[in-house]
Amino acid sequence: MITKNNAKLNTPYRRQRKDARTMADVAFDAQRIAFAPISFQAALALRDLGILDFLNNTPADDKTLAKKLKLSLYAVQTLLENGAALDIVAKDDKNLYTLTKTGWFLLCDPMTRANMDFVNDVCYLGMHSLQESLKKGKPTGLKVFGKWKTVYEGLSKLPAKNRKSWFAFDHFYSDIAFPEILPLVFELSPKRIMDIGANTGKWAKKCLEYDKSVQMTLVDLPGQLNVAKKNLKKYGARAEFCAANVLDEKTILPKGADAVLMSQFLDCFSEEQIVSILKKVKAAAGKNTRIYILEPLWDRQEYEAASFCLNHTSLYFTNIANGNSKMYSAAQMEACVKKAGLKVEKMFDGVGRFAYTLIRCVK
Repeated sequence: MITKNNAKLNTPYRRQRKDARTMADVAFDAQRIAFAPISFQAALALRDLGILDFLNNTPADDKTLAKKLKLSLYAVQTLLENGAALDIVAKDDKNLYTLTKTGWFLLCDPMTRANMDFVNDVCYLGMHSLQESLKKGKPTGLKVFGKWKTVYEGLSKLPAKNRKSWFAFDHFYSDIAFPEILPLVFELSPKRIMDIGANTGKWAKKCLEYDKSVQMTLVDLPGQLNVAKKNLKKYGARAEFCAANVLDEKTILPKGADAVLMSQFLDCFSEEQIVSILKKVKAAAGKNTRIYILEPLWDRQEYEAASFCLNHTSLYFTNIANGNSKMYSAAQMEACVKKAGLKVEKMFDGVGRFAYTLIRCVK
């Protein structure tokens, strides 16, 4: 394995951790989990009803907040008491509430907002059937939105608010990695790049702007490509579109690409499906084609919070997306590459702000 710094990351999962907590601390942590769904909705209400925003500008007591925000005193008091219990707000000896550091993150941090909106608008209602999804291997929570086999089939038909939160979550993470990916992908001067799982065409657009001569072939389901076509209209013939279901056994990917990129794409499939997709990519690749897989591998994260978020995102795939995919470890992804008959040429760790891994493969 070759990494960006020729060293394995010292992730929390490789460190030995001693539990110095008291039994009272352990019991409290357990209760946090027991009441987690209620805590989440309380935090969301504090944010969306304007309480956190108000306190970010000036300390205030419960009566002032109720009057200014046109809420009942009961509603404000109940939320503030829970906010204090969650360390979102703090009350001083004059009964004035202020925003804590955690409260500021809930209000102002773009990642936290993207995560909260995604959990609330995409995952929350359906997650009640998680156990059923785990038993059946099907996304049973998706039924709260429609009768589709996967979320991708119905993505363009989701209610506007829910669809907006889905794309905001997806784009927030992928967009941050783009600036660092571009020079790595263009290092070998590809003339044609095939973008599999092109979605709305944001990555393709970055490539077209980065190199004025590069040709792009976008591969995705028809619904997503219809949006991409509108977004890339001005690039004319430099952007070609191939509507295809990569899970269909009859699907044959276009040949002739110098580079193939799958950005946050393979985590949308089971390991068996990943191997099948990579075999199709191998069949379309030439001997000098470089195949790039960009994924946030949960065991190659520098910060424990990142691994925590990725592991929980796996349950979204279980319950909402498709029922059988997840966020993978480095070993799992490398095993899929090997089973498909490809070789890992190089791995770049720590790509982007949130520690993506870019895996470069060859036939």
